[in-house]
Amino acid sequence: MTTRATRSPRRRTVVALAVVLSVLAAFIVRLVDIQVVNADDHIEDSLSWAFGGSQELYGTRGSIVDADGEQLAGSILTYDAQLDPSNAGDIRRADASGDSEVVPWPTVAAEIASITGQSGEEVMRVVDDALAADPNSQYAQLAQGLTTQQYRDLVSLGVPFLYFEARPDRTYVDGAVAGALVGYVGSDGVPLAGLELSQNACLEASDGTLSYQKGKDGVIIPGTSVEEPAVDGGTLMLTIDRDLQWYMQQLIAEQAQDMGAQYGSILVVEAETGKIRAAAEYPTVDPNDVESADVDARYSQLFTARREPGSTFKALTAATLLDTGAQTPYSTVDAASFETFPNGARVRDAFVHPSYTYTLTGALIDSSNVAVSKFSERVSAQTRYDYLADFGIGAGVDVGYSASQSGYVRPVDEWDNQTFYNLSFGQGLETTMPELAQAFTAITNDGVRVPLSLIESCTLSDGTVVEPEQADPVRVISESTADQVGAMLENVFLQSTYADDIAIAGYRMAGKTGTAEKTDGKGGYKVGAYFTSLIGYAPAEDPQYIVLVNLDEPTKVASSSANVPAFQKAMTQVLKNYRVMPSTTSPEELPKFG
Repeated sequence: MTTRATRSPRRRTVVALAVVLSVLAAFIVRLVDIQVVNADDHIEDSLSWAFGGSQELYGTRGSIVDADGEQLAGSILTYDAQLDPSNAGDIRRADASGDSEVVPWPTVAAEIASITGQSGEEVMRVVDDALAADPNSQYAQLAQGLTTQQYRDLVSLGVPFLYFEARPDRTYVDGAVAGALVGYVGSDGVPLAGLELSQNACLEASDGTLSYQKGKDGVIIPGTSVEEPAVDGGTLMLTIDRDLQWYMQQLIAEQAQDMGAQYGSILVVEAETGKIRAAAEYPTVDPNDVESADVDARYSQLFTARREPGSTFKALTAATLLDTGAQTPYSTVDAASFETFPNGARVRDAFVHPSYTYTLTGALIDSSNVAVSKFSERVSAQTRYDYLADFGIGAGVDVGYSASQSGYVRPVDEWDNQTFYNLSFGQGLETTMPELAQAFTAITNDGVRVPLSLIESCTLSDGTVVEPEQADPVRVISESTADQVGAMLENVFLQSTYADDIAIAGYRMAGKTGTAEKTDGKGGYKVGAYFTSLIGYAPAEDPQYIVLVNLDEPTKVASSSANVPAFQKAMTQVLKNYRVMPSTTSPEELPKFG
């Protein structure tokens, strides 16, 4: 029988044991919570503690490559070198025999300087200035943007107070080749222009972090590392042919300088696909050295500027007249070199001549503004406007380049007496060079306008290939109309005053020149200032490539004849580059006069 006296100590023992077990259970539950259930959260909290550390993991910005995968823009690692001023001074180093020797600070500074491109005095001054500002300074920036070789050479010196930080940097392996097109990034890696900017969603990398705990001796504690991996940018593939681009840039630079022009460009388009194979400009920018280029040369004017096209537009007027059935290549008008129309509008040709009975073909061959104006009367203003819209004039060409412009054609109700005629020969409206080239694809592709493209694809870091959405082709004119316009444009090259200069042996070609007055920004035109164009394609019987050459304010030859040498050389190179077979048929000669 248990007495009250014996039950009391036992009860106290049980209660005490229960309390101990409860406390122990609470500790176990808390320990499981800390080390298992919420381990990641607690590790993350601990990393911000005094012995926590982290390291930024850099993602690599994606490359920009041409149609063959050749690199136009890429990323490399560069190194920033820092010094610990408080420890800078003499160092001890093993000599050739293995014995230890003291190398004085001036000698060390000179060795460092010979690698960084500084002088020994400059290196020592970095240390002196840092200590003057803070006697206990442990940090001073020595040099930035060092190459991997420089980094290795500095490490081999064995200087204990010299340390480094790696960072990604952008490089453009071919310099100015497609420079204005590719664009560039700032020193902080932020895209500032061109495809670097507009296609940043493809190219941009995401940086990661490596966080960890360190012991008092600075050693990382095993099991405490938490990594958020970096994600590299994608590879942007263009339709550009790098070698062809290089050639065209040399060519337009030479031609623009020879003609005393402010600016020049060459656009090469694959006729059937609309793919841009070259987009060359002068002046341009080397993305490796942006500051050396004028501001206007740091972006592509070819895509961002719009201008009056001049007589190249006569091909579109002719296509409209033929497609509506209003005229044929043999239709005629009587036209002098200067005439005043019944509504008071005045139109002048570029050369003085008596009244000729021009065929529609002849109006294109002689590029007669007066004759084309008279032909344009035979189609309503609204019909002409609608055809220009179908050709894509004013709609813009979206090839993925930043700040691309669209042309502008006034609504019909805003056409005055002069505009009615001026639009027929490419004055009084604005377009861009890609818009004009795209309009000509309707002539080269049996009446179907093909959208231009500059971006082939974006290959993400995980291998996913993303191709840009393309607008659908649009039928603008009938196949028979395209054939007739093509025959007329071929006769322009055959019967023009520059026929011998533009010809390429063995190939039939077609095209049209244009000379447009430049606006003064005040509603008028500059005196003696012109924007000249020449657009053409080959072979004429089976168009493969379209070439468009522009010069802004040429002074040696102020007319579109200034563009002929560059066009002939450009098209010759294109045909050679893509091994286009020579023509095997002969052209039909059309009458110039009725």
